[in-house]
Amino acid sequence: MKRNRAEPGAAPPVDPPRSGALSRRQLLARSGLASAALLATAGAVPAGADASGTSPGDLIPISFSGPHQAGIATPEQDRMVFAAYDVTAGDVSGLAALLAAWTDAAARMTAGQALTGPGGPFAPPADTGEALDLPPSRLTITVGFGPTLFDDRFGLRPSRPEALVDLPSFAVDDLGPARTGGDLCVQACADDAQVAFHAVRNLTRLALGSATVRYVQLGFGRTASPGAGQQTPRNLLGFRDGTDNLVAGDEGAMQRFVWVDRDSDQPWMVGGTYLVARRIRVHLEAWDRSTLGDQQETIGRVKASGAPLGGSRESDPVDLQALGPDGLPLIPDGAHIRQAAPSTNDGEAILRRGYSFADGVDPASGELDAGLFFICFQKDPRQQFIPIQQRLSDQDALSEYVVHTGSGIFACPPGTQDAQGLGHGLV
Repeated sequence: MKRNRAEPGAAPPVDPPRSGALSRRQLLARSGLASAALLATAGAVPAGADASGTSPGDLIPISFSGPHQAGIATPEQDRMVFAAYDVTAGDVSGLAALLAAWTDAAARMTAGQALTGPGGPFAPPADTGEALDLPPSRLTITVGFGPTLFDDRFGLRPSRPEALVDLPSFAVDDLGPARTGGDLCVQACADDAQVAFHAVRNLTRLALGSATVRYVQLGFGRTASPGAGQQTPRNLLGFRDGTDNLVAGDEGAMQRFVWVDRDSDQPWMVGGTYLVARRIRVHLEAWDRSTLGDQQETIGRVKASGAPLGGSRESDPVDLQALGPDGLPLIPDGAHIRQAAPSTNDGEAILRRGYSFADGVDPASGELDAGLFFICFQKDPRQQFIPIQQRLSDQDALSEYVVHTGSGIFACPPGTQDAQGLGHGLV
């Protein structure tokens, strides 16, 4: 497609570990994989992996406890399972019990430990078991609260943060209610899809009687690089994605753009952040029929190298003032990187953390149902995501190829520490 360059009941808590109960790491060691990892460090197998393909990083758990929830500033893992829930608990005590159970379970699973509880041959197992012999795989679990949680059911209306607004409609929206909203969300990320799925599956089991699943989205192939040492990945468009993303290791940028500070109207959100999720379907068939030149002008970068148009390397600064021999901007007015740039958006930025998805075929069109499950974190979506997305919807040349089919906004509270659970200060 040629385009004009200038065109615009309470859940039971998890019991403490039984004496003698095996953790996943202990099971790993007994199976011989831990020994293989030691041999890898001695040079018996290629550096960075053991004989089974397990990397040393897979064996090091990421703590669930801390001042901020993990899975936000954490270097992005390879796989993601995102789930939204509708709370069915009858009162705030039921909600509090659910969050307490989730806190205990998340701490165990991110440590690579199996869930424990009352058992025996006449009771369901406390853990579903599909991750028993797998390493932690850098599992992180991030929980958020949607605007609908703050209605009259639980008496939380006065505690709703002002920044937790309902998202407006955008020109690119064709939202399905089954993929939009939710009282709660869980983002589970890991380098092993089965470990991530295991986490969401077990949290869902613990929610029985207190919450029901609204939707689940699986993602693969990270599409952003919040870790300074990570190579910029490619999205399903074939372009490097996240070159100019915030660097999660830049604490100054994180404090400015991501973490909620003491100016918040709700003290329980200090140290937290706001998550926006968007399921963005890409019309890949139309994209694949466009010329290389059109694709590069749509994005504003060279497809092979990732360099901005007019540059030679991916790391070259984006020069939005540069003109070509024809007198037109080298980076077209509608180019995605121009419309998304902080300089075009009053200096605002967001921490992007998304994944590709492929959910089979759309039966109505026979086309692939695939694209980007976009997740971003920010201090205030009213100043960051909403105006940026409004500009992209109206002026981004990429909008011709995409439609947003799902959406959600959630307040992610600070991390758990000092024996405090998820949502401490709220419930």
